[in-house]
Amino acid sequence: MTLPDGHKAVIVRIHGRVQRVWFRVWTQDHATAKNLDGWVRNRKDGTVEALFRGPAQDVQNMISLCYEGPQDAHVETIEIKDAEGICAPGFERKPTV
Repeated sequence: MTLPDGHKAVIVRIHGRVQRVWFRVWTQDHATAKNLDGWVRNRKDGTVEALFRGPAQDVQNMISLCYEGPQDAHVETIEIKDAEGICAPGFERKPTV
């Protein structure tokens, strides 16, 4: 899938105290407010993983927000990989994998 000019898609994996602190809901709320497409899910290894697709600046701003996370989160590091951006329109929470 080719993204429009000025758009990008990334997969991020967020490490730290990021589960059981409403990180997925927080991510969905912020990504939806930025009109990003994608998804967020917990992983069994304790990380949170998300796909963000949209205007490059909005995606970058979302990544920056993830370093803070919701109030009770403690983010240690975030892995970021470019992605193809294949997802349905809108932003959803997916089940744990």
